Amino acid sequence: MKKIKGSIVMAISFLLFGMAIFAQAASFTTTGSAIRVKKIAFVSVNVYAITHQMKDVPETRSAQEFINAETDKRLILKMKRDVDSAKISAAFNDAYALNGYSNKANQDTFSSVLTGDLKENDTITISYNAATKTTTCNYGGKTSSVVGSDFMKATWSIWFGKIDQPALTSALVGK
Repeated sequence: MKKIKGSIVMAISFLLFGMAIFAQAASFTTTGSAIRVKKIAFVSVNVYAITHQMKDVPETRSAQEFINAETDKRLILKMKRDVDSAKISAAFNDAYALNGYSNKANQDTFSSVLTGDLKENDTITISYNAATKTTTCNYGGKTSSVVGSDFMKATWSIWFGKIDQPALTSALVGK
């Protein structure tokens, strides 16, 4: 009888946990999706698919509003090809520099989970928790975090600020 009660309690716990995860996922609104393309000589290659989600979407739906929004939000990058992690980290660092962010220590902390080769279909999730003002990078079961709204704004500027592929920004904003 004790085993049955324990099993029932465990089943209810899993059910409640699953419902909490579903409720959290359901509270985000997808604002847009796009494909990051890298041009090499005369060839364009798909690097990753990206989806942007927010809990509270600004009414004006502008790139600057998305950068500044103090709400829970996330970017989900699904690799479309194998890429060395050093190339992804370098691309992030170049984009930070392009958008005027120069705190190398924060950049290195954030990208520290991007190690080895990123394989096709691997997923990187970049999220911002507005309550703790923490930007987190999840990849391969590893997590790194940086605290501060300035870092979140710099990170969101990679896709919504100065960028060499403006069509990607428009697709993520959902215009």
